[in-house]
Amino acid sequence: MLLETLQFLLQTVGGLLSLVLLMRFYLQLARAPHKHPLTQFVMAVTNFAVLRLRRVVPAWHGYDSASLLAAFLVTLLVTSLSVAISVMPYDFAHPQTWLGLVLLSLLELFRQSLNLLSGAIIVQAILSWVSPYNAISPILDALTRPYLKPFRAANVGGVDLSPLIVLLIIQVLQMLPLRALEQLFLMQLKMAV
Repeated sequence: MLLETLQFLLQTVGGLLSLVLLMRFYLQLARAPHKHPLTQFVMAVTNFAVLRLRRVVPAWHGYDSASLLAAFLVTLLVTSLSVAISVMPYDFAHPQTWLGLVLLSLLELFRQSLNLLSGAIIVQAILSWVSPYNAISPILDALTRPYLKPFRAANVGGVDLSPLIVLLIIQVLQMLPLRALEQLFLMQLKMAV
């Protein structure tokens, strides 16, 4: 019971931190305005890690690689600690264990990216009905436009169905290939025991 509670707290706090680091990466990728309160909040929360990493890790082709690396390192740390405090003993000296942890962490980052996209689409859809001229709408539009654009033709009776289509695709991705990959990576991890 105590181990489950500890794992829950670790995954929640670590997951939120890596989610905010990913958000920083995607806000910069979407060229969100730096003066916006959401951008200011994300920068303030993540500066402690990203600014230190930027000294060692430069931007790569204009992408904020320090934010992405920080999100990966937090996810790797959370995954490693979760495995370390689990009931099953793992051999952390074995390279196969670390390969499994790295692959699980990359998969978790991709899953969190999909969750961020889902959340942005849902909030954007709700705001379009309730408050279409909200201050956060341009940021949400910048984040979701590349994914919604291919499906903009799905318009029935003046209702844009592209958010629904993208949300369905995200759900299918999370149900089929991501779960299969997770099981494969967990088997990789268990083989190193």
